Amino acid sequence: MSRIVGIVGSYRKGGMTDAAVEEVLAGAREKGAETQKIYLSEHPIEFCTNCRQCTQADGPNRGKCSQEDGLALLLAEIDAADAVVLGSPVNCWNVTAIFRRFMERLLGYTYWPWGQPAPKLRSKFLTRKSILLATSAMPGFLIPLATGAARALRGTAKMLGTRPVGKLWIGLASNRPHQELSARNREKARLLGRKLA
Repeated sequence: MSRIVGIVGSYRKGGMTDAAVEEVLAGAREKGAETQKIYLSEHPIEFCTNCRQCTQADGPNRGKCSQEDGLALLLAEIDAADAVVLGSPVNCWNVTAIFRRFMERLLGYTYWPWGQPAPKLRSKFLTRKSILLATSAMPGFLIPLATGAARALRGTAKMLGTRPVGKLWIGLASNRPHQELSARNREKARLLGRKLA
């Protein structure tokens, strides 16, 4: 049985991003997967201090961050999963600040000793799968064209050692105060979930 973790980078539960991630996970459950949803807003994740201590030790294992917060437990859950769903609303032309804070703390997945000009991923093999998901007030086709959200989600997937096998860009997501996921997007999300399982 595969285990799939969904990451919700929204500030509120029950919104469009949360609902879309839930539908992907529901599709995976239909194929027998075990699922877990993680709200980044519920985890104490501090800002990266850019000390780079987590990048100094060589080897395939993620480097240990010098900060003592909820990141290590969160990453242990993600590392134990067979696949990952990464979801964020688009705020100010990119993923949310809480998602970005999480993304910046993934530097331990790289090896970057002092004197080396750039980091290298500890593992070049992207053996796990991921789904990338973003919601926005603008039309969905503009998300990868006019914002940095798609690139941020792809970079996060790569840092986590996953390769995207599908994406869902949901646009016009704020036409009403409590807008629900359309039947079309619900079905797209379910199909992506089945693809992950």
